Amino acid sequence: MAVLGTAAVEVLIPVASLIGIAFAALQWYVVSKVPVRLHHDDNDDDDNADLGKAMGRRSSSEVEEEEDEDDDQEEDGGAATTITGGRAAESRCAEIQRAISVGATSFLLTEYRYLAIFTTAFAAVIFLFLGSVHRFSLHPEPCAHHNNPTTSLLTTCRPATAGAAFTAAAFLLGALTSVLSGYLGMRVATFANARAALQARRGVGPAFAVAFRSGAAMGFTLASSALLVLYAAVNLFGLYYGEDWAGLYEAVTGYGLGGSSVALFGRVGGGIYTKAADVGADLVGKVERNIPEDDPRNPAVIADNVGDNVGDIAGMGSDLFGSYAESTCAALFVASISSFGEDRDFTAMMYPLLVSAAGILVCAVTTVVATDVVKVKDEAAVGPALKRQILISTVLMTGAIAGVTFLALPRQFTLFDFGNVKVVKNWHLFICVSSGLWAGLVIGYVTEYFTSNAYGPVRAVARSCRTGAATNVIFGLAVGYKSVIIPILAIAAAIYAAFRLAAMYGIALAALGMLSTIATGLTIDAYGPISDNAGGIAEMAGLPPRARRRTDALDAAGNTTAAIGKGFAIGSAALVSLALFGAFVGRAGVRAVDVLGPRVFVGLLVGAMLPYWFSAMTMRSVGSAALRMVEEVRRQFDEIPGLAEGRVAPDYATCVRISTDASLRKMMAPGALVMLSPLVVGTLFGVETLAGLLAGALVSGVQVAISASNSGGAWDNAKKYIEAGASEEARLLGPKGSEAHKAAVIGDTIGDPLKDTSGPSLNILIKLMAVESLVFAPFFAAHGGIIFDHL
Repeated sequence: MAVLGTAAVEVLIPVASLIGIAFAALQWYVVSKVPVRLHHDDNDDDDNADLGKAMGRRSSSEVEEEEDEDDDQEEDGGAATTITGGRAAESRCAEIQRAISVGATSFLLTEYRYLAIFTTAFAAVIFLFLGSVHRFSLHPEPCAHHNNPTTSLLTTCRPATAGAAFTAAAFLLGALTSVLSGYLGMRVATFANARAALQARRGVGPAFAVAFRSGAAMGFTLASSALLVLYAAVNLFGLYYGEDWAGLYEAVTGYGLGGSSVALFGRVGGGIYTKAADVGADLVGKVERNIPEDDPRNPAVIADNVGDNVGDIAGMGSDLFGSYAESTCAALFVASISSFGEDRDFTAMMYPLLVSAAGILVCAVTTVVATDVVKVKDEAAVGPALKRQILISTVLMTGAIAGVTFLALPRQFTLFDFGNVKVVKNWHLFICVSSGLWAGLVIGYVTEYFTSNAYGPVRAVARSCRTGAATNVIFGLAVGYKSVIIPILAIAAAIYAAFRLAAMYGIALAALGMLSTIATGLTIDAYGPISDNAGGIAEMAGLPPRARRRTDALDAAGNTTAAIGKGFAIGSAALVSLALFGAFVGRAGVRAVDVLGPRVFVGLLVGAMLPYWFSAMTMRSVGSAALRMVEEVRRQFDEIPGLAEGRVAPDYATCVRISTDASLRKMMAPGALVMLSPLVVGTLFGVETLAGLLAGALVSGVQVAISASNSGGAWDNAKKYIEAGASEEARLLGPKGSEAHKAAVIGDTIGDPLKDTSGPSLNILIKLMAVESLVFAPFFAAHGGIIFDHL
């Protein structure tokens, strides 16, 4: 028996969640102490004109005054004196912050209205499909999951109609939690961006602290609320299901489906929004007009900064929430049909949630190290500080996993693994979780090597810009392809170790291990877009050049951490999808997936094609939206007198509207492709073909996602390497506006939709198709194969 009792578990999980929420509130409070206030009458009816005035060009005397004050500050990461002459700058930053916040809020609320209709309709589909398996019977059914009938405590389980209703309810709950995760993340980011910009006048340390604490506020809120809501759902559903644990945890899988469904549309819609604006702003502003990034004369600059929040913050938050929910639900479902479920061992059943609870506490300690123990004092310390977070959290989490494993699990137990009995020891599960955790660390560091301009691959991409955009594109693609090798080997090693020790349950736990430090992962991931926005506000508000250099240093490190975050998401998606795939195969009654069988092989080929089809749709969506954006920006520069000279403000609202309309219209088709593929294949061609489809999408999607994300990251940081001019080589390639820089900008614009739209969306594709197939498995097993059964 486990050392921890049921009462202790019922206290530990919610308490850890509440500690995480309180820690997030503390970070929010500290950030809120940085003042951002308007110092003029802001009741002007023309918001666009008022914003243009706030972002207008400053007099040379004002620039010199603030720069002189800035020169007087100490470079000690926070021991600077308070700036007293920055009321005008503070007012400009507040106005820009408000415009970004209003734009992001308006877009998300509009997007969520569309998603409310979709989630309600899809919940009805779940109920109708699953309820029809037993003709909406309200009578108890023979238990479908018990693998050891001689020792089973139950012979009949809850009606299938009740299961359909609870699965639909869990789907809606997961969708709602995902929506809140994205929205709260956006609010945190838009609250912090101007504060980070203003703190950059004092030093890189204070600016880093604001951006990092803001990321922590988002990360801990999301991780803690996801754990708390899932734990509450298990207990509430359990009031009805009672001893029918298998039925309970099968219904709970709808929670993961709801989370990933919203995440898909959030990633695709947000990605189209942000990259349409980014590509349009860069191509016209940097390449054609030779003006700085985020220059207030660029009409697309507000839309670009809004996009960072709705795509890289809200979409990313929903994405990682979906990964966490699915990995936990997969582990719970597989465990429910093991000896844990047969013996009603609540403590052992809650092992996945206990691992996540321990992760929240470990990440809190790690965050304190970054903000209060080892402070950032100069620009060179930013990257190492973020890398330390990953390493420290991984090391501490390994010890925490050991403690949870030996306290919560019996020394030996049995996994039935859908008919295959396997005896497992508790230390086996420690290795399973740890393998995923350390595989994530390997993926993180490899991603950093291929996307950071501190290393050879990105510098080689930058050097290739000497001969134009074509060679830049060739080198960038090669870096992306090569970056796939080690992450795939790390994932393969984790899969082999986990499966040998604990079958599909072990793989689900490996995925959970990779996400056990999700609070830290979200912190450093959200830090990047917040720093990017801070740099944009610094440029638009005309803050001293030194402030912009500091935000650029934060942003360059943030680009790498964002790539690392995408690597974690893709790696965990591979493990989650495999665990869900195994659960689907068992639940659907597929004895073996024979790739030589024609039904399976057909599905395999089509599944491998789906990531390319999906990527084509999202890339084309970004391209068409960017085309409209480029035409609008060119039109304004050509038709608005005085815009190029900075005498009048551009029409920001039209560019915001172009991105909003394009993203809402263009996100529907890729989302429908992902959501309908399992339903169509499972219903028309049967469970064997669907199994092949899932396997093909998994194998193909992981490769494409990693290469796309890392190619885009390499192009982005190659551009920033040239712009920063931090080395002799970079200065020879620059300065901004040189032919090499223009080639780098073109590569960056090609990589933008790869790294921020198609690449990160593919990990949602593979896991969403898997969890959807698991949820609908009873229907496919009973009624699927309409076409192949008659051919």
